[in-house]
Amino acid sequence: MRVNNSQIIQHIKNWGIELGFQQVGISNTDLSHAEQHLDSWLANNFHGELDYMQKHGLKRSRPALLHPDTKSIISVRMDYLPQNHADLKKNLDSPTAAYISRYALGRDYHKLMRQRLQKLADKIQSEIGNFGYRAFVDSAPVLEKAIAEKAGLGWIGKHSNLINRKAGSWFFLGEIYTDLDLQPDEQATSHCGACEACLQICPTQAIVAPYQVDARRCVSYLTIELQGSIPENLRSLIGNRIYGCDDCQLICPWNRFANLTKEPDFRPRHNLNTAQLLELFNWSETEFLAKTEGSAIRRIGHIRWLRNIAVALGNAPASDAILIALNSRLTHESELVREHVAWAIEKHRRVVSGII
Repeated sequence: MRVNNSQIIQHIKNWGIELGFQQVGISNTDLSHAEQHLDSWLANNFHGELDYMQKHGLKRSRPALLHPDTKSIISVRMDYLPQNHADLKKNLDSPTAAYISRYALGRDYHKLMRQRLQKLADKIQSEIGNFGYRAFVDSAPVLEKAIAEKAGLGWIGKHSNLINRKAGSWFFLGEIYTDLDLQPDEQATSHCGACEACLQICPTQAIVAPYQVDARRCVSYLTIELQGSIPENLRSLIGNRIYGCDDCQLICPWNRFANLTKEPDFRPRHNLNTAQLLELFNWSETEFLAKTEGSAIRRIGHIRWLRNIAVALGNAPASDAILIALNSRLTHESELVREHVAWAIEKHRRVVSGII
């Protein structure tokens, strides 16, 4: 569907900002370069148990196969950083504190951003009449970072996150696939240069080469996506990270330009930004479900929540309180929980014995 390009594009960008997005860009549908990168990543089995990354075939890299007649993609970003880097680092550096990736401290972003994208689509429709579209927020086989890069929102860094020169990388992405024939924005260019700080800081060395992340080693994968046991050789490297990891973003020099979120819904709930491991380990399943309602954290369930915290407690300095808490879960009904609790107790025993 052809429209008055310059006028409608400016309206779309203005409406997007009014709706709370920090930036709006336009991309075409040629993702051939990203398709090659994805194929190589899958061929290396870097996706681990992320079967959904390959089961949709070419739909992920060829937008018109996912949503017929797609000619242009409207890409948006929204800041989510809830606190400054100093406070964030303080929490990460405290071994008895629970570190949760900052994107998950508040309300789950999927619903909020989808509602905003729908409002943006409604605005467009009120201006030009009915048109074909479909909105996505990490909810379908979409190469959102590659699309955002083509739309000029930033470049994909060596850690595989999108980086914006004026806003760092602490933001969510969303898209509207549309049959509107819109003039695309200029693709962003890379400004990582020779910097490899993200590769060096990764606690599990999951960034095996620039732009290559082995998900099987990534803390976010291990604590969120992995269904079963966390490999023993990686447990000590996880530290106190119980849901996701932000190290590669924390170290990125471009994040000195990052802005704190303006969205109240993205602010920490239940003091999760300062919570202690023992406090969260003692949550019953009922408490877990109540305190993670509307949060991305709930998707891992109480069992994996306890699994992750057991590992973190095994990495914390030994104390009577920690050993009492671990022993209280040693007879838990879940074999997965019992396994990781037993590992944590054994690790403390080996430390006390001077074995490690």
